[in-house]
Amino acid sequence: MTADRHGYPMSDTGAEALAHYEQALDDLLFFRPRIAETSEAVLAASPRSVLGHSLAAYLGVLGTEEKDAAAARDRFVRFRAGLDTERLTPRERMHVAAATAWLDGDLYGAGRTLGDLTIAFPRDALALFAGHQHDFLTGDAQRLRDRVGGALDAWDGDDPHHGPLLGMYAFGLEESGHYERAEEVGLAALAQHPGDVWGIHGVVHTYEMRGRFTDGIRFLDARTDDWSQGSLLTVHNWWHYALYSLEIGATDRVLEIYDAALHHDASAGAAMELLDAAALLWRLYLAQDDQSARWSRLADAWENRQDGPHYAFNDAHAVMAYVGAGRFVQAQRLVRDRETWVAAESAVSNRAMTAEVGLPVCRALIAYGQHDYDRAADLLLPVRHRLNTFGGSHAQRDAIQRTLVEAALRAGRADLARTLLSERIQLRPVCPYTWSAKARLEEQLGDPARAAAARERAAAQASA
Repeated sequence: MTADRHGYPMSDTGAEALAHYEQALDDLLFFRPRIAETSEAVLAASPRSVLGHSLAAYLGVLGTEEKDAAAARDRFVRFRAGLDTERLTPRERMHVAAATAWLDGDLYGAGRTLGDLTIAFPRDALALFAGHQHDFLTGDAQRLRDRVGGALDAWDGDDPHHGPLLGMYAFGLEESGHYERAEEVGLAALAQHPGDVWGIHGVVHTYEMRGRFTDGIRFLDARTDDWSQGSLLTVHNWWHYALYSLEIGATDRVLEIYDAALHHDASAGAAMELLDAAALLWRLYLAQDDQSARWSRLADAWENRQDGPHYAFNDAHAVMAYVGAGRFVQAQRLVRDRETWVAAESAVSNRAMTAEVGLPVCRALIAYGQHDYDRAADLLLPVRHRLNTFGGSHAQRDAIQRTLVEAALRAGRADLARTLLSERIQLRPVCPYTWSAKARLEEQLGDPARAAAARERAAAQASA
């Protein structure tokens, strides 16, 4: 029996497959597109490799693509049909259990097993990466932080994968509100590997959450060659660049980025990329910036996917695209389809995510698009503190939080708008959008002096 470089045994994995597996882990941690090929190379060399099949299974679910997950499940079922689990190592049995649970739609069961796996085998990079992405997809900020933080003590600082683990930890720290520490850890990760796009991504989030938009642009500009092309995270990091540009009022630059990087004729149509495009255009939609042509093309891309009920977070962004394009029939059809699915008995985790958060958000987006702002606010209020349970980051979910603010303002619900804006200002005092919204509220309340002060503050922050 072979063993990986940490000494963990690997069943049915020959020397050639082991070499491919180690390369695949490296490709996975650095988000290289060739991960699909290196993963397949493991199984081509050793068709019964347990870790090779587990890696392929995780790749099938991490992109939140329904068809990829179904294909991966069929393949893993065939693999397990001839598998004698008694002869596997404890680590391999846990990977098989975690992959099986995830492919069967039990996200939380998979996450718990991956957590147990990391406690027993803290230098298992595959378990750490899959668990970290799982925590992101389920919006579990504390686990996103502590899953990696709890394993780091077992890793040597000169290990080639110590850097990307720091990058993962930086993102967990940021999502948990430890912004300065997250920046420090993220920069330490980049000192080891400047091309660690997930580490770059973690630092970028810290600037977003602290309102350091110009610093964020400078940071990305200084590292353009490290993140702007050739990785699975390229589009998402461009999305962050566009968010910075939007906050400082550079709308032309936002649209330039959108057309060049987020969505264009050559775009792959992947869910993760389409939701970034929708989230960016939706912020413009809330500002009453007409982008009907872009919305139409994006709505076409979502409609062509013909997605079923697979991941509620994706559904919300598809509805954004349909509403932005004025395609309310398609938006309502998606909602009815998910309502029917939720009503049927199902043990998959996405059922609760859809019923408890996804559907209220989708209905609220439709109501907002139909100018029923009271209904939009009423639908979002009960779920606003639970949005994390259907996945994404704070930065991603802010598009929905802003929808609630705008609905309250447009419905003339001044008390609610004041409360929401006060919350935002106390938590993130540097945010031009929030101060601009505060100015509109003060105008509604008939206080032009306070409105002017808020507008001046928004302008100062945008140009700082």
